Amino acid sequence: MTTISAARVPARLGRFVLSRFPPHLYAAYGLLWVLALEGTAVAATGTPWRPSGATWVRVLSVVLALLFLRMLDEQKDLAHDRVHHPDRPLVTGAVTGAELRAAMAAIAVAVTGLNAVLSATAVLLILVALGYGTFLAALERRSPAVRDRQLLNLAVTYPVQVLLGVYVYGSLAAAGELTAGWRGAVLLALCAFVLLHVEFARKTAWEAPPGARLYSVDLGPRGSATVTAALAAGAVGCEVLLFAPDGPLGLLPCLAAVLPAWGTWRFVSSGRGAWPVPAATGFVAVTYLVLTVRAVLGP
Repeated sequence: MTTISAARVPARLGRFVLSRFPPHLYAAYGLLWVLALEGTAVAATGTPWRPSGATWVRVLSVVLALLFLRMLDEQKDLAHDRVHHPDRPLVTGAVTGAELRAAMAAIAVAVTGLNAVLSATAVLLILVALGYGTFLAALERRSPAVRDRQLLNLAVTYPVQVLLGVYVYGSLAAAGELTAGWRGAVLLALCAFVLLHVEFARKTAWEAPPGARLYSVDLGPRGSATVTAALAAGAVGCEVLLFAPDGPLGLLPCLAAVLPAWGTWRFVSSGRGAWPVPAATGFVAVTYLVLTVRAVLGP
């Protein structure tokens, strides 16, 4: 690599981030996820919660981890993208695999340093999440079934998102801000249901273009829609378990269910097109915003 080309690497990586990791989507999601998870977990102990310096370490760590995983996905999907998405940066040469791997190494070093300020447990948990993602990339290269079967791929790859939630919750427990218990398990399940709802929503459609990796191809449009709606219902069920003891006002987060309900009606009644993804992303945003506000104001 020449000096000139090396000097251009940050700009190339910056364009990659803007193209494949839009901050207004991914960074906002990481922010809302961590604030909602941390705030709700701490508030459940009866302790007033406000974001702290440690909170912002967790937010930045999760966003960087999501970027790490995005860079990893671009590399493992390269063969598929050459055929079906020839405009993507890694295919066009706008960025190289070596540049992405160097950036991933820098991210791993950065999150290690950030979390060393919190605890050894925090360092271990965030590195386990990154390590699992790296293991999956190797597994997909060696297993056509894991790579090509959409539902199997989801079952194998989704735990990396769970591990990021465990990182946030576990680092709080290591800091003595809470004691792990059943509420923590329900809260992590709530976050899993919310994200899986979006995952299924964006890959559910009545028609499948050639090469599209959709759950509706395997389950059928109505079957995939049923799972998408059921995942939102699972998130609402978790909210009921967590907040019903606080009375009717405690159940305000459940009102976000109107968005997946509308999305389900819109998709099923139209009989064409794709699931209205804004309804699904709105469900995530509203749910996490309400949980964060609830944690700040108290039950």
